[in-house]
Amino acid sequence: MATGARKDHQTASMFRVEIDSMEGATFAKCGGLKSESEVFEYQEGGDNESVRKLVGPTKASNIVLTKGFVSDPMLFKWRDEIASGGTKKIERRNGAVIALAQDGKTELSRWTFTKAWPVRWEMTEFDGTSNQAACEILELAVEKITKSR
Repeated sequence: MATGARKDHQTASMFRVEIDSMEGATFAKCGGLKSESEVFEYQEGGDNESVRKLVGPTKASNIVLTKGFVSDPMLFKWRDEIASGGTKKIERRNGAVIALAQDGKTELSRWTFTKAWPVRWEMTEFDGTSNQAACEILELAVEKITKSR
């Protein structure tokens, strides 16, 4: 006999991306929300039965935003500044990926990223015989990802 209230898993089928003050880009998929620490193995002298595992550097994966449409010219301008910058200092921005509930407004979770810059922008091929929507891919190199909610 069940006595407690049923608690289903939250579905995060919608999300929003914030990059500093830029708006005007929507994406259907987001990947790469991952950070990983390297393992440094060290065998202490005189202890032949075990290996110590120490924490090495931690790095964040690139965030890949897919199936998108970018209407804000600021994102293109930012990417162009990186691509044609030469030795010019890269302008890095902070942002967040926000998982939304089914209503599209209620925030379920938030992952913040810091010091991002667009490493890749890609447009799918145009095909006049297909009824598929044009799709853009934006890949951001980030230095740190933290879950803040």
